[in-house]
Amino acid sequence: MEALLRQGLSELGLRADEELVTRLAGFLSLLGKWNQAWNLTSIRAPLDMVPPHILDSLTARPFLLGQRILHVGCGAGLPGIPLALTESGPTPGSTQVRHFTLVDATLKKITFVRQAIAELQLKNAGAEHARIEDYSAVLLYDTVICRAFASLPDFIRGAEHLVAPGGQLLAMKGKLPADELDGLPEGWRAAAVTPVRVPGLDAERHIIQLVRTPVEPARAEPA
Repeated sequence: MEALLRQGLSELGLRADEELVTRLAGFLSLLGKWNQAWNLTSIRAPLDMVPPHILDSLTARPFLLGQRILHVGCGAGLPGIPLALTESGPTPGSTQVRHFTLVDATLKKITFVRQAIAELQLKNAGAEHARIEDYSAVLLYDTVICRAFASLPDFIRGAEHLVAPGGQLLAMKGKLPADELDGLPEGWRAAAVTPVRVPGLDAERHIIQLVRTPVEPARAEPA
C-alpha cells in the first residue's frame, strides 16, 4: 500500500514523505476495519481504496482557495481527511494552516470521521453531524467542497449560505455534467471546469469551481 501511495503522490506532484504516506495508509487501514461492520464504502480492501479514494481525493488540492474549508456530505471523510493530512503545515506564503470542517447528516459516518481525526491526531480538522441546509457557522468558508454529493443546482442551494464573500463552491464530479451546468441557479456561474486524471484510475473526473456572479452596479438615471 505504501509503495502505491508514494507512486500516486509523486504523479500528483505531491511530496511523498514518509510521515504523510504512513498517515494515509493508517487512515485506509482504519477505514477498512470499520467498513467490515459499518459498510462505509463498497470497496472492501484498503489497497484497492488507494486510487479511487485517496488519490482521487487529492486531485482537488490545487483547486482549494483560502484557509477555511468545509466538506459537505463527507461520508467516510473523502476527500476531507486526505486533504487535511496533506495540509498539516502552513500554506505557501502564509503562517496559517488550512482547517477542514467535515459535515454529514448520517451519524455513523460522522462517528467514524471523528474517530479517524482522533486516531490520526489531525489538529486541522473537525466534524459536525448536521444536514448542510441546517448547518450554520460563525465564520463563513473560503471553499465549500463536495464529492459525489448532489447535483450542482442542489449543491448550490444547500451550501451557498456558507460561502464567504469571494469564496467558492468546489464540486468533484465524474463525467462532465452538462445538464447540471446549464441549470445553475441565478447568481452563480462556473468559473472553471477542469478535467483531472487520477493515477491508477481509468475513469473520467472533473472539478468544477462555482462562484457568485458579480452584481453589476446600477446605472444612474439621466437627469
